[in-house]
Amino acid sequence: MEDCCKNNSIKINNKYFWIMGIVILLGTVSYFIIGSSSSVEALQNFDGDVIIYKSGSCGCCGVWTQYFNGKTKLDTKIVTQNDISDVKTNLGIPKELESCHTMKIGDYFVEGHIPVEAINKLIEEQPDIAGIAMPGMPNGSPGMPGTKNGDFIIYSVNHDGSYQEFMRI
Repeated sequence: MEDCCKNNSIKINNKYFWIMGIVILLGTVSYFIIGSSSSVEALQNFDGDVIIYKSGSCGCCGVWTQYFNGKTKLDTKIVTQNDISDVKTNLGIPKELESCHTMKIGDYFVEGHIPVEAINKLIEEQPDIAGIAMPGMPNGSPGMPGTKNGDFIIYSVNHDGSYQEFMRI
């Protein structure tokens, strides 16, 4: 009798984990498909210049560019060059906030694998800053493989190079 109950308990636990896994997967996919696309209205209406600077040897830069273009449908100019460090320096991006690609959108810079929601907030609110940055190449961020490990922290960079948290996603 005890063996019978153990087997049923194992079957129920396995079934529970499969169902929970599917629910989590569907929730994640829904967030990226429905949640992300509904929150880019300011970007959809943006009519300024959009230039993405990236290295030709960086694969994730191309993936992020496809992500951005797919979400916004903006006319972007893509500049591919071997070294974009001069671009970052000229825009005033602090070294500690650098990532692999840089976008110039209107009067702002956008540094790194930043989700479109943060860029939309930047364009919508139009703060008196130089730009926004998400340093490094965080797992699970747009254009990057892997699983998201906590909030993405996006920083606003002032014209003097100082910075503070802009938002978390």
